[in-house]
Amino acid sequence: MTQEAQPGSSDDGTQPGAAPVPPGYGPPPAYGQPPVWGPPAPGYAPPPSYGPPPAGFGPPPYGPPPGYGTQQGYGMPFAPVRPTNMMAILSLVFAFVFSPLGIIFGIIAKRQIRERHEEGDGLALAGIIISSFFTLLVVAYFALIFVLIAFAGTSTVH
Repeated sequence: MTQEAQPGSSDDGTQPGAAPVPPGYGPPPAYGQPPVWGPPAPGYAPPPSYGPPPAGFGPPPYGPPPGYGTQQGYGMPFAPVRPTNMMAILSLVFAFVFSPLGIIFGIIAKRQIRERHEEGDGLALAGIIISSFFTLLVVAYFALIFVLIAFAGTSTVH
C-alpha cells in the first residue's frame, strides 16, 4: 500500500505552509539551536585579536588627580547693588518730553544721589545736559518767531 499525501503537507519533508527552500541552501536550523556558519569566504581572514595595551596606556588610576589640595573658601561676598535713583531716570525721559521739567528732575536727582548714595549720577547729568539743550533750542525758536513778527508789523513802504 502506498502512502497518500496528506492535505497541507509537502513531499520534501518540511512543515506544512513553509516556504520552499531555494536551491543551494540547506534547511534553516531548528529553533533554539545556534546557526552553523561555514568557513570564511575566500580572501577574508578572521579579524586579528587585540593584545594588551602598551606600557603606560592602561586604565586610569582611581582617586583624585595628584597635586590638588583642599578647596579654598569662596572669598568676599558681593556687595549689595545700589538702586538707581528714579528722579535720574525721569530726568532723562523728560528731556525728550518736556525739557524744562527734565532740568528740574536732574538737579533734584543729583542732590538725592549725593545724600542717599544711589546710582544714576550719569543719567541725571545726561538728563540735565539734554534738557538744557532742548530748552535753549525751544527758547531760540520762540525768540526767532517773536523777532519775525515784530519786524513784520513795522515795514515801511515809500
